[in-house]
Order: sequence, then C-alpha cells, then structure tokens
Amino acid sequence: MNDTMVTLVGNAATAVEHRQTTAGVPVARFRMAATSRRFDRTRECWTDAETSFYTVRSWRGLADNVAASVAVGEPLVVHGRLRVREGEQSPERGGQRWFAAEVDAVAIGHDLSRGTAAFRRVSWARTDLAPPQLAATAETSTVVETETTVTEAEAEAEAEAEATSPPTTAETSEAPAAAPAHKQFA
Repeated sequence: MNDTMVTLVGNAATAVEHRQTTAGVPVARFRMAATSRRFDRTRECWTDAETSFYTVRSWRGLADNVAASVAVGEPLVVHGRLRVREGEQSPERGGQRWFAAEVDAVAIGHDLSRGTAAFRRVSWARTDLAPPQLAATAETSTVVETETTVTEAEAEAEAEAEATSPPTTAETSEAPAAAPAHKQFA
C-alpha cells in the first residue's frame, strides 16, 4: 500500500478523548498543534510561522497508552498515516469548502528535546491463553478510562462534523506557544 507516512512535532492542543467502539476496540483522539520556526537573518532572531492543527487518532493498545500518558500542552512526536479529507459546508453554514488533515498514528511519544520522560512498560494479559474462569477476571491493561462507546461510523461522522466548522476559541486558546524547534547557543 502506498500510504503517506508523516512525522509531526508539536504540542497536544486538546485533551485526549478515549472511547471504545461497539466491538470493544479502544480509540483515542486529540488535536495537535505544529508551529514551524525559522531564523530571521535580518532581525537575527527566531520567528514563528503559521500553526497547523491535525487530528490524531490511535487505536487499541496505543490508544490506551496515549490516554494514560498525554496531557494538553505536552510536546509530542507523532508518526503515522496522513489522511486529507475535504467536503463542503451546508448552505446554512456558508457553503464553504473545507479540508481536514488527520493522522492515524503508528507511534506517539514525548519530544525529549524539550523535556524528560520516564517510561513505564504496560503489562498486557493474554486472555486467549487463560482458562475460562481466569479469562473473565484478567486485567487487560494497567490504565483504561472509557468515556463512551461509539461505533467507528459514529467516530467518522463526528470527525467530519468537527472538520466542517473552524476550531473554536477553546481549541486554539488551549494550545501553548510552541517551543523553538532549534536552540540557539551563545
């Protein structure tokens, strides 16, 4: 398959929404802000370019780990498949065409160039190998918080509805200013 793989460096702009599909598959979703910085030779200082926002989705074990590890404002590195969707708003909402950039994450981690982190391995119980009486009580992960059960179709519809409207001030104001991508040494 010819998927477009991307690596994003930025900050978590919203809290992680952790849910399960009706089939019981965990899914996590959050918005990420990425701001590129450039050195302005005329002013001899670093300047921010425009900020791009991406919706990041993760599934299964990665979703559980993201929900337990990521908070708003934390610097992150996300690697995954880029999907660009487009559509048109209803005439009542202006009828404008919209584009949404989404990343189906393969790996997510904290950006260690901007801070430190302590790794904790999650132990997963293999319920398929346990006797039936133990399988019912086996713990599947150390941290799982489920807010709502949704179908994959409902998650897609929610993402499309979100993409048809511009980000709210709450989404954009929660995003902290991006730290410089490069450090200047004296």
